[in-house]
Amino acid sequence: MTVRRIVANIGTPDAAAAKRFYQDVLGLDVLMDQGWIVTLGSDARMQVQISFMAQGGSGTPVPDLSIEVDDVDAALQGMKAAGFAAEHGPADEPWGVRRFYVRDPFGRLVNILSHK
Repeated sequence: MTVRRIVANIGTPDAAAAKRFYQDVLGLDVLMDQGWIVTLGSDARMQVQISFMAQGGSGTPVPDLSIEVDDVDAALQGMKAAGFAAEHGPADEPWGVRRFYVRDPFGRLVNILSHK
């Protein structure tokens, strides 16, 4: 048996609100939209990972999601332009990532990062 994919499911009464944050700012594509469920994603091949954390590192809370991007500073600019404020960072962390925390429209804490 092989795990083929891991999907994060976020409960919300307004699935369309995800599009502004995850599609418009982060650039994910709408893969499926049934009205009650909107699935955003990418055709890019990605690693399957699940992290189990006692804390978020550098004294931060554990984020609900971590999203790796190719340009953290561009992602931060896009978030700010869309009205989403960073709650931590941007910071160059001692374990080799540059990151910031931001809340999505549903209040989930999202860790946006890239490896240096």
